[in-house]
Amino acid sequence: MQTSLPSSSSSPDKPGMKHECGHRADCLKMIQLIVDGEATEQQLARLKDNLETCRPCIEMYHLEREVKELLTKRMEKRCCPDQLIETIKSKILTFS
Repeated sequence: MQTSLPSSSSSPDKPGMKHECGHRADCLKMIQLIVDGEATEQQLARLKDNLETCRPCIEMYHLEREVKELLTKRMEKRCCPDQLIETIKSKILTFS
């Protein structure tokens, strides 16, 4: 499902826009699921509806998205040495 979320946290407020969020922790969890690509279609739709009227959630969404993009760009992907992989596997097997 292609959901159009607000493209800018600096867009002008619409009439009825909330400036405080009463369920910030729940919204943050949902935003993180969406930013990580793990949200369901229903969660995407719910967040889209919420972002129409909640300024703090719009700002959280954009902050989380920016942090994710920065981390993705900055993290260096390196292969793990074969010896380390084997050591980890053997230790896991000894605990099983």
